[in-house]
Amino acid sequence: MPSLTRPGTSSAGTPLSLRAPASTLPTPDDAVAHTLLNCLLREVSGPERQTVVAGDHLLLRLPRRGVLLRVALRRTSLLGAHRFTGPVGEQRDTGWSEVDWRRLAEYTHDELSLRTGVRNEEFLEQIASSHEAISTALAARGAGAQDAYLASEQSLLFGHRFHPTPKARTGDPRSWSAYAPEAGAAFPLRHLAVRAHLIAEESAAPWATAVLDGQRADVPDGHRLLPVHPWQYESLSEHPALRAALDRGDVIDLGPGGLPFAATASVRTLYDGETFLKFSLNVRITNCVRKNSSYELSGAVALTRALAPALADLAERFPGSAVLREPAYRTLALPGPDGAPDRALFEGFGVIVREGLPRRLAPAVTPLLAAAVADEYPTGTAHISRLLKDTDPLAWWSAYLDLLLPPVLAAYFDHGIVLEPHLQNVLVCVDSDGMPAQVLFRDLEGTKLLPEHHEHALAALPPEVAGPMTYDGRRGWDRVVYCLLVNHVAELLAALADLHPHREAELWGRVRDTLQAYADRHGCPPRLAALLAGVPWPAKANLLTRWERKADREAGYVRLASPLAEDILRDTTGSTR
Repeated sequence: MPSLTRPGTSSAGTPLSLRAPASTLPTPDDAVAHTLLNCLLREVSGPERQTVVAGDHLLLRLPRRGVLLRVALRRTSLLGAHRFTGPVGEQRDTGWSEVDWRRLAEYTHDELSLRTGVRNEEFLEQIASSHEAISTALAARGAGAQDAYLASEQSLLFGHRFHPTPKARTGDPRSWSAYAPEAGAAFPLRHLAVRAHLIAEESAAPWATAVLDGQRADVPDGHRLLPVHPWQYESLSEHPALRAALDRGDVIDLGPGGLPFAATASVRTLYDGETFLKFSLNVRITNCVRKNSSYELSGAVALTRALAPALADLAERFPGSAVLREPAYRTLALPGPDGAPDRALFEGFGVIVREGLPRRLAPAVTPLLAAAVADEYPTGTAHISRLLKDTDPLAWWSAYLDLLLPPVLAAYFDHGIVLEPHLQNVLVCVDSDGMPAQVLFRDLEGTKLLPEHHEHALAALPPEVAGPMTYDGRRGWDRVVYCLLVNHVAELLAALADLHPHREAELWGRVRDTLQAYADRHGCPPRLAALLAGVPWPAKANLLTRWERKADREAGYVRLASPLAEDILRDTTGSTR
C-alpha cells in the first residue's frame, strides 16, 4: 500500500483537483456505498491512518477485517471530505473487483464489531432501509412543490453524506411515503377536540395558541383543538387510554381537515405558508426517534422567553440574520394509572408552534434551505449551481459568510448561546440575483445555554427541563464549530469548489478572512484564536454514534486537520492571507 499522507494530498503533497463536477445523479447503490466510505474515512480508517490518495483513487483499508477498498475520486478536499464517483473496488488475489453496497455494509459491520467489541443487529437493516428510501425518492423525483422554498425543503434525495443511514426510517415505506418530503407530501392535519381540562400547554405569545385554535371551527363547547400529524395518529390510535377517552367523549376525533401542510426536510415539521408545526413521530429517522419529549416541549417555550433579550441584541447588531422562535406547545394530558399524564400520549401528541417565515423574512428575498443549496448533487432549483448565474463565486461566498458567521460567534461568546447552525437548520435568503441577503436560524431543540451566562434563568426551571438545555463551554464550542464549520461551511464550500475546483484554497481563505475580521472587531477570545491558529476541528461521529446506539446528545467527535492552518493555505496558494 502507498505511504500514507495527509488526506486530500498526493504523495508529493500537491492538492488534487480531478474530474468535472457531477452532472448526473448517482444510483442508490453508489450513493449508499459512497456515504459509508465517507463515514469510514472520517471516523475509522482516516484517524487510524489507513487511507491514502493514490493518483485519482482513494485507497481505504479496514485493518481488522483485512480488506483494502478503492474508489475513484471526482475531486479531493483540503478537509478530507473527498468527492467519489463510480463503484467501490476490493483488492483480491486476482486484482480489483467491484464490491456492492451490501458487501460494503457487511464489511463495515464486521470492522466496527471487531473495533468496538459491540454488536449492532439493527445496523444492516437500517442501511437497507436508507437504500430503499433513496430508491423511492429517486423514483418520485419531480413530484415536489412548485414554491421555491418548499421545493428546496423537499429536494434532499440522499441526505447527510456523513451519516451511515441518512434516509433510514422505521415502518413500511408505503406508509411513510405519503408523508415524506422527497415525495412532495402535503396533506391536511388530523384534529382532535379535547376537553379543556385535559389539554396541557404553555405559551410565550398569544398568537401562537391562536394558530392552533384557528385550524377549524367545528369544535364543541368545552373542548380545545389539538392538531395531530396523521401518521402519528395512526401510530397511537389504539392506545387504551385514548380509546377510552374517545368512548367517553373526552376526546372527539374530528378527522382530517383544514388547509394542507407540507412536509419539510425534517419530515415531522410541517408548514402551511404561515406557521411551522413541529409534531412528534414515533419513527426513527437517521439516528433518533423523532418524538417531542416533555422537557423539549417546555424547553422550547422556556428558551423562547430566555433568549428574547439576546436575540434582540443580535438582530440589532447583525440585521441580516434572525432566529425563528418557538413560543408555544400543546398536547394531550390524559391521566395514566398513577394519576399523572400518560407519557406516551403526552409526548406522542405534543406539537410545538414555530414562527413562520412571514414574521422574520426580509422583504423581496427568497428563502432556501441551506442543505439544498449545498447538496453534493444538483437535485433541485435551490442548488448553488443554479444560484450563481454569472456571479463571481468569491463575491457570493464572502456575502454569505458575512451573514452567517458573526451572529453565531456573537451568540456564543457574548451571550452564552450555543446555536446549532447545521445545514438543515439554516435558510439562505437570496435576492433576485441569487445573492445572499439574509440568513434565518431555526429549531430550538438543538440550541443550548452555557450555565455561567444563564444561571438565574436556568435556576427558575425544573431540573428535568434545565438540564437538557445546557452545555458546558467546551462541549458547546465543539458543537458550534462542528455545526457551523464542518457541517455547514465546509459542505457549502465543497459545492462551490465542485464548480471551481482550483479555487478551493481561495474559498477557505475567505473563511479565515471572515473569522479574522470578526476577531478584529469584536475581540479574539482564546477559543477563536486557537481556531484561527489552525487547531483541529471537531466532526460529529455519526457512524460510531449509530453503531453504539447512543442518543444524539451523547455523540462523540473525531478531530479533522484544519483547512485554515496557514501552512496549508501557503502550500496551496503560494502565500498566506
